[in-house]
Amino acid sequence: MNLFRTGILMAALTGLFVAVGYLIGGQSGMVMAFLFAAGTNLFAYWNSDKIVLRMYGAQEVDETSAPDLVHLVRVLAENAGLPMPRVFIAQNPQPNAFATGRNPEHAAVCVTTGILERLNQEELAGVLAHELSHVKNRDTLTMTITATMAGAISMLAQWAYFSSLFGGDRRNNQMGAVGGILIMILAPLAAALVQMAISRTREFEADRSGAMISGRPLWLASALKRISSAAERVENIDAETHPATAHMFIINPLHGGGGLTNLFATHPSTEERVARLQAMAAEMGQAPEAGPWS
Repeated sequence: MNLFRTGILMAALTGLFVAVGYLIGGQSGMVMAFLFAAGTNLFAYWNSDKIVLRMYGAQEVDETSAPDLVHLVRVLAENAGLPMPRVFIAQNPQPNAFATGRNPEHAAVCVTTGILERLNQEELAGVLAHELSHVKNRDTLTMTITATMAGAISMLAQWAYFSSLFGGDRRNNQMGAVGGILIMILAPLAAALVQMAISRTREFEADRSGAMISGRPLWLASALKRISSAAERVENIDAETHPATAHMFIINPLHGGGGLTNLFATHPSTEERVARLQAMAAEMGQAPEAGPWS
C-alpha cells in the first residue's frame, strides 16, 4: 500500500511540475518539465537520502564513535524486526531526529547533537523507535522524495517568475509577468499541501507503531514535549535553509508562524500526539508517574 501511495505522490508532483512547465513554455516547456521531473524522480529514488544527510552535515557513527547510541538503535531495530540501519549524528543544537532511505535495507537514522544532550536514555529510545517505525512502514522513501521534489518545484517556480520578468519565450509563456508571480506563490504552496497531507497522518501512525516497538508510549510522549519546547527556542539554521525537508523531522524544525501557517503545518500538534500516547499507555496499564516523563 505504501508503494502505491508513493507512486501516487510521485505522479502528483510530476503533474505539478509539468503544469508549471506548460505555463512557462507551452508544449515544449511541458515536455522539458516532464523529462526533468522524471529524471528528478529517478535521482531522488536512488540518492535523496544522501542529499538530505549532506544538507545537514550528518556524520555516520559506529560502535567505536557512539557506542551507546548505536547499541540502542540495534536493540530497537531487532525489536522491530528490521535490518540494522546506518546511524548518523548532525551537529545541530536543536533537539530533533529523522529517518531516511528508500527501503529498510538502505535506511539511515539521524539524530542531532541537541537531542543527545537534552534527552535521557528512555526518551531517546522513544524517539528512535518512532523513526524506525517510519523505516518499517516505508515512509522514508515517500518523505525523502517529497523533500527533493518540493525543493525542485520551488526552484522551478522561482525560475518561472524571473523568466516572466526578464525574458524567455514570450510566445509560449501562457500567463506573463502576473502569471510568473502566481506560479512562484502557488506552486510551492501546492507542494507544501502534498507534504502536509502525507506527514500529518504518518506522524500519528509512527507514534503509535514506535510506541509498540519500545513498549513504552510515555517515553515518546515525554520526548515530544521536551523536544517541542526546546525547538521553539533553538533555531535550526539548516532546516530554515532547506524548508522542504521540515516534514521529515519528528518535530517541526522551523520557527515562526501562527494562524495560516498552522493550517499548512507538516506536523500535528504536539499536544494531540502526547494525548494519544497517554491514552495508549493507559490502555496498556502504564501509569504516568512510573517513568522519566513525570
